[in-house]
Amino acid sequence: MQYRALHSWNVTPEEARRIQNGLCTQVVRTDRFGRINTVAGVDIGLKKDIARASVVVLSFPELQVVDSVVTESPVRFPYVPGLLSFREIPPLLTAFTQLQTEPDLVIVDGQGIAHPRRFGLASHLGLILDKPTIGCAKSRLCGQYEEPESEQGSYTYLMDKGEVIGTVVRTRKNVQVVYISIGHQISLDSARTLTLACCRGYRLPETTRYAHKAASS
Repeated sequence: MQYRALHSWNVTPEEARRIQNGLCTQVVRTDRFGRINTVAGVDIGLKKDIARASVVVLSFPELQVVDSVVTESPVRFPYVPGLLSFREIPPLLTAFTQLQTEPDLVIVDGQGIAHPRRFGLASHLGLILDKPTIGCAKSRLCGQYEEPESEQGSYTYLMDKGEVIGTVVRTRKNVQVVYISIGHQISLDSARTLTLACCRGYRLPETTRYAHKAASS
């Protein structure tokens, strides 16, 4: 699988923020995809300064594993809140290049536009891969919201500075919410619907669960 080299990865945190501010305007917030037959999950497991990157591709809507790659490579960017993509995308791209099955959609365990500069990990990865991506995060990076009802599928909007930046979704009855946002080439409604379609009785979608297991094993 190929990807676009949009910028250097050998940058300082200050330069990384400038890159985010420059690229965020290229994020497409509408549906730009056809039939979804495959969906991928990604994850990074860290052991000292080595990143174990996993990409797992599932059939959709069956959610059966059809391809999986795990690679290991050095971590070259420090942990800085809001700049996670500069730490995690380079190892993930190494894994993506080894895939035999190109996914139609990627669900990322992280933020899309629900980010102070509207350019989180899911948006950055989507722009580089030129693929529809969704951010489905376990925690909130920015914004305010009202707690949704306890029923599965209930949701409210995540707001920041008067802008809707995501949805706060209950993927299972009486469990903690997840924070779903546009990554790239997808609308917020589709991001929420497709993420829920990838859930099978757990808080997190199967894409994330499989990718986390692969990165941790």
